[in-house]
Amino acid sequence: MLKPGFRSMVAKRRAACAAAVALPVMLAACGGSNTNTNILTAGQAPCPRITILADGADLTQYVAGTPADLTTMVLDARIAGFDAVCDYASRDRRALEVRVTPRFQVERGPAATGRVLDIPWFVALSDAGDSDVLDRQAYTARATLTANQTRINTNGQAARLRLPIGDGVSAGNYVVRLSFQLTPEQLAQNRSRGPR
Repeated sequence: MLKPGFRSMVAKRRAACAAAVALPVMLAACGGSNTNTNILTAGQAPCPRITILADGADLTQYVAGTPADLTTMVLDARIAGFDAVCDYASRDRRALEVRVTPRFQVERGPAATGRVLDIPWFVALSDAGDSDVLDRQAYTARATLTANQTRINTNGQAARLRLPIGDGVSAGNYVVRLSFQLTPEQLAQNRSRGPR
């Protein structure tokens, strides 16, 4: 025979477990499932690997036809990071839509003639082995500084990529890279000075 106090404790535990259905984080404490699936993220679409291309993470522009020094610098920028959102693009979950928004840190150089600086960048999609570029989209971000401002943080527009998945193809089969669009001279400069 169960004591009344024990019955009350069992009833409270059952009530707590019933209430935990509304709070999936607490559901594991109630037992009933041997899986580690998080109910909150079970429907969330996976993302491919998204990185910043090391050689293309910095951009320094100089006045054309002049020596590359501080007095001729128009702008100096770096890709400071990015925000990414991945969603299923179809009901059957056979495609992913990936939206990547880069974040830039931009400094206006002494040779800049205006307060608006255009920053060319691109996003590239390749297979996991980097043997094939599947998509490449070029953009121009615009940084607008006030009269007394020399540095600004700004975002580029969201790049949208659609990736087919299913039949053995998953988000892990793809790599997304962000980079500035560099001239051969700018690329050589980045490689010679290394990452900053």
